[in-house]
Amino acid sequence: MTNKSKPIQTAVAIAYQAGDNAPKVVAKGKGLIAEEIISRAKEHGVFIHQSKELVSLLMKVDLDQDIPPNLYRVVAELLAWLYHIETEKNSGLSTPPK
Repeated sequence: MTNKSKPIQTAVAIAYQAGDNAPKVVAKGKGLIAEEIISRAKEHGVFIHQSKELVSLLMKVDLDQDIPPNLYRVVAELLAWLYHIETEKNSGLSTPPK
């Protein structure tokens, strides 16, 4: 008999404020905690990006800690892409490709 249950959800929330050295991991978890992180993000209109590889790397970062320098580029590209989405959404233009 095989167990075909869906894999356990994982989620990491990052935040960046002007003046910070780097984005910080502000929430992370698996299972019900991950589902709550995702639910709250959706509730507040926060963009959700799905990348198992990035989540796996960010899960290793302690809460309220800056992301490590080796993730700066990928997170910066993601934040720049999100900035374009928000700018174009507010101006009525189309969304850039991923």
